[in-house]
Amino acid sequence: MKKNVFIKSVILLIIGGFITKIISMLIKIVLARLIGTEGMGIYMLISPTFTLLMALAQLGFPVAISKLVAEENKNNKNLVFSIIPISLFINVIIIVFLIFSASYISNNLLNEPRCYYCLICIGLVLPFISISSILRGYFFGKQQMFPHVLSNITEDIVRLIILIIGIPIFLKNGIEYAVAFVVLANIGSELTSILILFFFIPKNFKLTKEDLKVNRQNIYDVFSIGIPTTMSRIIGSIGFFLEPIILTFVLLKCGYSNKFIVNEYGIINGYIMPLILLPSFFTLAISQALIPNISKAHSHGHYDYVFKRIKLAIFFSLLIGIPATIIFELFPQVPMEFIYNTNVGIDYIKAFAPIALLHYIQAPLTASLQAMGKAKEAMNGTLVGTIIRTIALFIFSYMHIGLWGLLWASGLNIAYVTIHQYIHVKKALHIK
Repeated sequence: MKKNVFIKSVILLIIGGFITKIISMLIKIVLARLIGTEGMGIYMLISPTFTLLMALAQLGFPVAISKLVAEENKNNKNLVFSIIPISLFINVIIIVFLIFSASYISNNLLNEPRCYYCLICIGLVLPFISISSILRGYFFGKQQMFPHVLSNITEDIVRLIILIIGIPIFLKNGIEYAVAFVVLANIGSELTSILILFFFIPKNFKLTKEDLKVNRQNIYDVFSIGIPTTMSRIIGSIGFFLEPIILTFVLLKCGYSNKFIVNEYGIINGYIMPLILLPSFFTLAISQALIPNISKAHSHGHYDYVFKRIKLAIFFSLLIGIPATIIFELFPQVPMEFIYNTNVGIDYIKAFAPIALLHYIQAPLTASLQAMGKAKEAMNGTLVGTIIRTIALFIFSYMHIGLWGLLWASGLNIAYVTIHQYIHVKKALHIK
């Protein structure tokens, strides 16, 4: 029965992931054709900051709530309502921080003044993302994947419509306003997601004073899981935050023009990386199904079951990842022309595709560690991997190889973190 629930969850998430990825590709096509390479470059410059602030805003709450709900020994309504006020308070702090620091970050760190309005808009979007992710964590813990899948699909459709309508209007005022609108469009899509998730709350759902009363033990339990989990994301996000700063600083010093850096960075992070890491979206979906499944089994000491589920998750990940890698390696121009109507960055794809295969199995391994209460071990792997990546990026950028240094540094990070997580999963299950 447990096996059937896991496989059904995985299949549902993969199907949902496939649909949302198609819509996401349509969104990428719309962005590429409406705001162009220059606009994509600006968007990619602020993306690491966006990722970092999302990690800070969520603080690992979704994973923690999913794990605790799956263990079935708490008042789940109280668990959620104890965390939402704390989440909103954290978001307010981040918004205030952005209001005062956006100008400095855009002018002095990113060296691109046109990022200013984008950074302000990030602050407005974060509260909606946080609430949506907390609700998703609850449904994941219940192993109810359909609400998540439907909300994701609806969310992306709404975002696509908003972008098609809004970008041409804001583009008249300048490329920076159009890119800021791209960020702001997340409010409409996340709000749609929240409304869809509320629709799946049981009809007999009732709130009591006890449910709304802040429970310190619940807060402690969420933080004890969420902080190590989110530290992994924050550490990785800090690395990505430093990425454009290091690149622009070193490459400008080496004689490359700002236009060349923005364009090539936009090609790699706007076209190449989303395409190559496309299968990782499905492996992430597999990992999401894995967390509540393993959490429940591990808490009851069913280690053989846990081991089999991890093996099955890796099998599914490779089942998707290997064919994709072959296509990227042998026929990279086909997906590039089909999705983006361009051939730019073909050499980047061929070089990075084999390395990315390791990335496809990294998510299930990391999720397994988190589900088994080994979030600190996962965090340590991310920390060392990020340090390696940052140092390598700095060194490679000085070697006058353009943006190739970014790819090689990313490859080193992927290889180290994947191997680290694999070793610690074996240790957690006492496998020699």
